[in-house]
Amino acid sequence: MKKLLFFLFLALMSTAVFSQSDYKTAIGARFGSTYYDVLSFSYKNFVSNQGAVEFNVGFGSRKYRGYGRASTLAAALAYQHHFDFEGADGLKWFIGAGGTLFNTFGDEDNYTGFGLGVFPTAGLDFKFSGAPINLTLDLRPTFHIISPSYYNAVYGNLGFAIRYTLR
Repeated sequence: MKKLLFFLFLALMSTAVFSQSDYKTAIGARFGSTYYDVLSFSYKNFVSNQGAVEFNVGFGSRKYRGYGRASTLAAALAYQHHFDFEGADGLKWFIGAGGTLFNTFGDEDNYTGFGLGVFPTAGLDFKFSGAPINLTLDLRPTFHIISPSYYNAVYGNLGFAIRYTLR
């Protein structure tokens, strides 16, 4: 996993030498490191020159030691404020915050139920100039406000999104 993330980071950074352009809206997929959003549909829309909202709906599955398997459906909404890198058109960094709702279904009652969490977010956003492709690498440490009893209070969540830009 570390090698894959390192490779993705290098690929994202090495493309900064090419000319890029901005975008307004993008749809695609986000791959997360937290079991409840392993794969998510991702929609991102800029509401101003620097501000964007990102919406994700996804699922995940996890096997608990000795307790069976649990599957989760989740939705997240985040606001991101973007900043340009000097001399690197199309490459931006962002900070923001958001929230997530999830419901886990499984064999063990202690891992089953509704959850609500909030998260700060930070990351890199890149748009290729010659192709309608957007890549994002982000970190979303999620703090659970409501969760099933055996959940941790905080989950680190590293994600990678690839999206098709609409305009």
